[in-house]
Amino acid sequence: MAARSAPVVDAPSAPAEVPPTKHDRRRDELAESALTTLGERGYARTSLRDIAHNSPFSHGVVHYYFASKESLITYCVRFYKRTCVTRYDAIVETSASADELRERFAAKLAETIREEGPRHQLWYDLRNQSMFEPALREVVLEIDGQLEAMIWRVVSRYAELAGRRPAIDPSTCYGMLDGLFAQALLAWATGPVDARADVLLVLAARVDLLLPSLLA
Repeated sequence: MAARSAPVVDAPSAPAEVPPTKHDRRRDELAESALTTLGERGYARTSLRDIAHNSPFSHGVVHYYFASKESLITYCVRFYKRTCVTRYDAIVETSASADELRERFAAKLAETIREEGPRHQLWYDLRNQSMFEPALREVVLEIDGQLEAMIWRVVSRYAELAGRRPAIDPSTCYGMLDGLFAQALLAWATGPVDARADVLLVLAARVDLLLPSLLA
């Protein structure tokens, strides 16, 4: 008797991506506008009225979409970090050698300060504020975890390309690289404008030296 063939079962199709609604698009527009003001003024010195004053939107419109400053800022951070947490993935995927990945990653870190310094300042401001503002803690811890995972993707791929293994855990790797980045951001934001290029060169050089030391 011929063996009965198993029935062919179609693989489940991936769920279709839901396009953003008009409401979502407006919230994104408000977040993009608010990030500029928040980055310039900081969390404590910015109100919803300040954000409206420095945007194309009225205070009533801002308040319609966000009931409080905390809800707006929570949305802003998530909105901004959507791209931040995948910023280095292309470098991880396309680097052909450990040296190439190390150099490109170091250069990209410096570039993000040059191009988006005030927004990074806002992130560190909010991370500090979350120790005192319970409303910010959930989103800050969520994003911090995503950033740690992002850095670990870089370090683990660097180790793989180098034919070695990481010498320390993901949290320590993140803490060391985040510390260098925060140091450079502080010098960039508070030092002379004409010294900013040198600050970024120093950051890239330090990261370039640090990465090999993270491997066993």
